[in-house]
Amino acid sequence: MTEKATVEVSEIHWLMDMFQSVDVGLVVLDREYKIQVWNGFMENHSGLSPYEVRDKSLFEAFPNLDKEWLLQKTDPVFVLKNRAFTIWEQHAHIFKFKNYRPITSVAPFMYQNATFIPLTNTTGDVTHLCIIIYDVTDVAISKIELQEVNKELQRLSRTDRLTNLNNRGYWEECLQREFLRQRRGHSVSSLLIFDIDHFKKVNDTYGHAGGDEAILHLAKILKKSLRETDIGGRYGGEEYAVILTGTQAKDAYVFAERLRIMVEKSIVSYNEFEFQFTISLGIAEYTDELNSHQNWIEVADSALYKAKVGGRNRVEIYAHPDKSEAKED
Repeated sequence: MTEKATVEVSEIHWLMDMFQSVDVGLVVLDREYKIQVWNGFMENHSGLSPYEVRDKSLFEAFPNLDKEWLLQKTDPVFVLKNRAFTIWEQHAHIFKFKNYRPITSVAPFMYQNATFIPLTNTTGDVTHLCIIIYDVTDVAISKIELQEVNKELQRLSRTDRLTNLNNRGYWEECLQREFLRQRRGHSVSSLLIFDIDHFKKVNDTYGHAGGDEAILHLAKILKKSLRETDIGGRYGGEEYAVILTGTQAKDAYVFAERLRIMVEKSIVSYNEFEFQFTISLGIAEYTDELNSHQNWIEVADSALYKAKVGGRNRVEIYAHPDKSEAKED
């Protein structure tokens, strides 16, 4: 063997060694999607040797592949001779390999990025396709965990710590959006505001911890009563508010009366004590006469005040001036 031939053989040897040991997956397919090349990375993670998959259809060897999606990515590569790319955020993986990295053992599978490269013959025709698979599990898990942390922080920023209801800031943002939606669409919604009757007496008798228990007790009853479309929140102290979307005042009254009775009949258990309390509730249906979401709160609050003056443990609906005048006429 000549010196030149020896050098060429040596170069081929280390190129093949690099091809087999590189930490990315390398797969070459022909136009019929039959596997022609299958490197060490693919063998290690699939458990299939190059001899087992050689000349097999990719989709027969891996029946769980998302065939329709993969063909959408690869067919243009064959036709247009352009590279294509995909990232794990678009499609978590091509080959569902188990994740063996100890640092990211929480991942059920390997997250993958991929590059699709057209391979041409001497006449420039695309005869084969190379798929390069990158293991990006560490990056994916880090990003997913960060997103979860940010989501939890966002939830905490809008949640009342004692009751786990929406806090006043977030609830009022929701009310403002609902006010603007009503102003545009002229549909129907009602606002309900209520609080605990004689709450100072509860605090004086059972202490502030007993008062907190009453607040929490009421929040639990409210959460059980809310529909999916309702937006409830702690407005402040022992006061609560609920946006009842798609609800007229007369239907909001039914909701409020049911809530009032449930609270009246329930018993708060705190240490060795058991006690009961009642609530007063005010309702205001949206009308075009309201000039802001704060104005909406004010009229609902005035209905609550009327319930208090009227003897407490009752529901009052705010009578809009135009409606009152209409009734008098």
